Amino acid sequence: MASTTTALRIEPLADRHDRESFASGVEPLDRYLRHQAGQDARRRVASCFVLVSDGDRVPIGYYTLAATSIALAELPEALAKRLPRYPVVPATLMGRLAVDTRRQGRGHGEFMLLDAFSRALRNEIASYAFVVDAKDDKAALFYQRYRFRFLVEGGRRLFIPMAEIAKLFS
Repeated sequence: MASTTTALRIEPLADRHDRESFASGVEPLDRYLRHQAGQDARRRVASCFVLVSDGDRVPIGYYTLAATSIALAELPEALAKRLPRYPVVPATLMGRLAVDTRRQGRGHGEFMLLDAFSRALRNEIASYAFVVDAKDDKAALFYQRYRFRFLVEGGRRLFIPMAEIAKLFS
């Protein structure tokens, strides 16, 4: 019996990807992929990675990674007191994460998040934490399932220390 399983892979955004047909249901995320992601990559402002299946040019989903920093004062005191007294610590920002509406609810967001964790761990540049900006409460709950904590009470920026991510992969 032949398998109908399609291989999935995550790769850097390229011209061959059909960005116009991608629709996550969130206009700012769709607009970013269609009009801004390529420019950000060329300018080295953010890297965009797309989840694709064999033979399909329309991305199933995408995420972006960029360098950022966290003010030491924003971190919980228990973590901050173990760090050098620099005003900020380096971090990795996943600025966007989106899945096409036709493919939502199948674990693709988790797959891309874990891929982003792996890329951040392999990076040779120091990064204390992995940071996300949740677009709404539903997104914040998604990240909290993976041990993310809020940086500021009432805000939408969450983080997880890289040391905790490393434990997930050990």
